[in-house]
Parts: sequence; structure tokens; C-alpha cells
Amino acid sequence: MSLRGNLKTMSLPDILQWIASGQKTGTLHLERRSIKKRIIVRDGQIFSSWSNDPRESLGQFLIRERLVTEEQLFKALIGQEEKGRLIGSLLVAEGVLTEDDLRLALQAKAVETIYDLFLWPEGEFDFREGEFPYDVLIHWETPVTPVILEGIRRVDEWNRIRAVFPSMEVTFRVVATPEELAPFDKDGLALAKAGKTLAQIALEMRRSDFDTAHMMFELYQRGVIAVDQVRQTTTATDPIGAIQDLLAMAYQRLQEKRFDAAVKAYEQVLELDRLNQNAKKGLLAATEARSREKAMRSVSLNKVPHLTMALGELTQQQFDPHEGFVISRVNGQWDVQSILKLCPMSEEDALLIFSRLLDRKVLELRDS
Repeated sequence: MSLRGNLKTMSLPDILQWIASGQKTGTLHLERRSIKKRIIVRDGQIFSSWSNDPRESLGQFLIRERLVTEEQLFKALIGQEEKGRLIGSLLVAEGVLTEDDLRLALQAKAVETIYDLFLWPEGEFDFREGEFPYDVLIHWETPVTPVILEGIRRVDEWNRIRAVFPSMEVTFRVVATPEELAPFDKDGLALAKAGKTLAQIALEMRRSDFDTAHMMFELYQRGVIAVDQVRQTTTATDPIGAIQDLLAMAYQRLQEKRFDAAVKAYEQVLELDRLNQNAKKGLLAATEARSREKAMRSVSLNKVPHLTMALGELTQQQFDPHEGFVISRVNGQWDVQSILKLCPMSEEDALLIFSRLLDRKVLELRDS
């Protein structure tokens, strides 16, 4: 049996209670603006969850909890593309995480994904009975009732916070600097000093709106910060959507080989979200592609390469097999285009070799 509608007309507690009383098995899909989430249930109990919110990805959750550094995560993400393995298993294999750390992080991440949903004032939902993924690596089965009770408690707390912070676009003034602050409080205070809005602080700290607002509200109650103003920005209402749009545009520009435009779009993402790993990887790819294109343009196909070193000097240089092959075909008569036809590699790779050899002053190009 399917159930669909909007959270404005049927609340999340009511939906979960309906699932529990009917001992349903399936997936509850929820969507609001650019955020999509899923709650997976089995026999009326919560089994697992999923989210496309970057703050709720495993990598960002691990950074947030200081279980990994940005550098460790970035290295693992690059390795993930090369080895085709899950990010968690890579971090465990490299000794960055223990298996217990990974399991607890995945479970905590999944729980936070659900609790955040209680604060959605509206959003489309669609329960699909019988839709159950069997490839979930980490799951926990918990009754619906305690989850509902905690969710309701958070809603009450949220309403209390909202009486002071009327929106996520509020900014703050720092009015005191206590000698002792928890690490997360220090981070929040530094971002507040930089003029970041509550929404921007949440994004940078990889925390949910509730967690961030709760942290800042405690600083407010301690007299550390005061409300400054409410900003109006074009991306404020949906920063995740703005980031997703920019990432999609950057990828498209990369495919079109418009590398400058791709670099600019990735940089814009990092202005909004300086820790965004997709933007970091994309920026690296776009920058490298732009450098390759520039290198290839520097090699004129109709010019003739000449060696600038004597044989004795060449033997003292270190060349890889492909570079050695290209050098061996340089005879002072064949132009670059002719040599390319003889190379057992792609034209792009061969041109890059020519570019490197020109930069190293091993070759020079002359008119034919």
C-alpha cells in the first residue's frame, strides 16, 4: 500500500505511527527543495536512512566529528575513484578509522538524518511499501516510538530557539570571549566573527540546522554572542540547491572542455562551501585538463623537433619508456605530426610528452 502527500497535511510523527501500527516494510521518500531523504523500515521498525544533504554524507560526518582530516578524506576520495571501493572501507584499510569507529559513525549519521526531518515545516512524502534495499551495509532496528518522542522534543527546542533566532539567515555579534570553550563552540564563534549567517555556519561545520542553532543558542544564553541582523541573500533559502546547480554546471563545462568556466564554477562552490569534496576533486580535474590543453597547444604539429642535447647528456637524463620512444623518433627531419602517427599511444598523451620534453629543454621546435 502506498501513502503520499505533504508534511503540511500529515506530520512525520503521524506517518511513522501509521508505519509502526501496520508493521510496514518499505521506504519512505521525503523531498524538500533540493534535499531528498529516505527512511527504510522493516516490520514497522526503523531500519536505516539515506540523504543527499552533503552535511549528512559519511565523509563530511567524519570531518565534523574530527575522526578524519580534510586531507585524509580527500586522499580516500581520490583512491575511491581509482579502486572502486567504498569510502569507509578505504579509511579502515588505511588505518585512519577502526571498524568500530566506522560502524558507530554510520549509525549516528543515519539517526541524525531522521531527526532533522522533524523540523521540516513542509515537504513531499511518498511511502512505497515493499521497496526494501538489501545492500545496506550498516543498519540498526529501533522502535518508532522513541524516535518520535526525541523528534518532538527537538521540535519544542527548535521553537524556543526560533523565538530568538527567527531564521537561518541571522548573523551575530561576539560580545564576550570566554577563556574555556569546547572545540565546536570555538569553530562556531570564529565563523560568527567572520559574519557568517546561521545557515552558512551549519554548512561549514557539517551540522544540521538544529545542531548548529542549538550550539549558537547556548552561546547566546551564556552572553557570548548577540543577534546582529537577518540577511537576505539569493542562495540563503536553498544553499544545498545552489551548490548542486553549480556542481552540475561545472561538470557540464568540463565535458564541453570549457575549462576556465568549469574552474570558475567549482571555485564558486568552494566560496559557499569551502570543504566540498566534490568541488575540490572537480577543481583539480578542471585545472589539470586546462594545463593539458595549454600544453598541447604549445606544440605546433607542422614544426620539426630537434634534440638540444648530445647523446652523452641524454644518457644522464631520466626518461620513462614513452618519453624514450618519442626521443628515439626525433631525427631532425620528421615534423611532430609525422612522429605522432608512429607513436603507440594516444595523440593527447604523445603531445603531452612533447610538451614535457620542450619544458625540460630536451627538444626544440624549428620550422621545417
